[in-house]
Amino acid sequence: PLISGCGTFTFLSSAVAAISGLLMGYELGLISGALLQMSSILTLSCKEQEIIVSSLLFGALFASLIGGFLIDRFGRRLAIILASSLLVVGSLILLPYESYKILIVGRIAIGISISLSSIATCVYIAEIAPQHRRGLLVSLNELMIVIGILFAYISNYAFASISHGWKYMFGLVIPLGALQAVAMYFLPPSPRFLVMKNNDEAARKVLERLREASDATKELTVIKSSLKDEHQYSFLDLFRSKNNMRARMLVGLTLVFFVQTTGQPNILFYASTVLKSVGFQSNEAASLASTGVGVVKVVSTVPATFFVDQVGMNHNIRVNFTKVCRSQSPEDFSLQRPGNFTVTNGSLKDLFASMTSTERLSFDVQSPDVARTGELNWTTLAGGKNPAGSHMESGEVPVILKWLSLASLLVYVAAFSIGLGPSKYLI
Repeated sequence: PLISGCGTFTFLSSAVAAISGLLMGYELGLISGALLQMSSILTLSCKEQEIIVSSLLFGALFASLIGGFLIDRFGRRLAIILASSLLVVGSLILLPYESYKILIVGRIAIGISISLSSIATCVYIAEIAPQHRRGLLVSLNELMIVIGILFAYISNYAFASISHGWKYMFGLVIPLGALQAVAMYFLPPSPRFLVMKNNDEAARKVLERLREASDATKELTVIKSSLKDEHQYSFLDLFRSKNNMRARMLVGLTLVFFVQTTGQPNILFYASTVLKSVGFQSNEAASLASTGVGVVKVVSTVPATFFVDQVGMNHNIRVNFTKVCRSQSPEDFSLQRPGNFTVTNGSLKDLFASMTSTERLSFDVQSPDVARTGELNWTTLAGGKNPAGSHMESGEVPVILKWLSLASLLVYVAAFSIGLGPSKYLI
């Protein structure tokens, strides 16, 4: 076997399913670099950029509401095939057009795809994996996600200087999505799903293929027993004290809450934009710096994936969540400098309120750059003139602060990837 205690066929089936994680990671990191080009080519305002980014999340939200029903009704394997196919369709929609509305439609389709695949993949891998290797194989999905993020950042840098490079970024994922859809067709369905559909004999045959040296009959009995226990609970029991279900639900919700409030998803979406705001001035420099984020995520996730079963999830989360919090101080300091403010025309009053009297500058809000993008930042101001006609000094971020911000960001990403990253799928 490729992994001790895990059959070769089980590992390969898990790896093919985990391609969903690779596709998800790629789509999450892709927008970071694509947004730099799209905002310029399509003259997108700040609000339009935010809608394009969040449209993927709207699609993901919709899929999360119906994903559980779909995987229980049609199966985990079929749900993964459907998700991969939808990702291909969503990506194809984005290629021939340069339209703000089409971008939103395509991104919503991709959001539905990655959310559905995320639900189905974790359940599928958990149900085909042997119990003593379940943590390792489910964490494989997280490893593939961070590899996908790294590929996305590399793609962002590779196409940063190419005209309409963002279309190539979106198109690169199409062959892999199609390949997974075809490969999943030849893999067995989840044995647990087959038992749910009262197809015990088919479930036994699947277990015999997945387990090279174990008693399929014994494991089938365990599956049937656990399903019988599940039928004793209703949805409302999740919020009751019966068998400590309320506390379990609270732990799960708290973990997901902290995953979101750490800001990790925003870092993935806006990594290049954030790095550009702290001193990496060109698209190429910001995209290259963000590639470091992808490298750190991969390097940090690999040991977490292989040792999560030995170290224990609770200790891992506590230690690394503390590091996540501490690592943000330098980044916060850098982003609070007046030189890093980016505001819309409607919030100029807030900008002036944040400045000292000597920093309040004179500028023309009707300048071409402001009129085109709806934004005003320190660079725009620094290039203007005061009433006397003299040029203002540049608000460029000090070099040491620029690199300190990058280092802080990398430590933050590493701590998240070791702790909350893989553990959120297991708890």
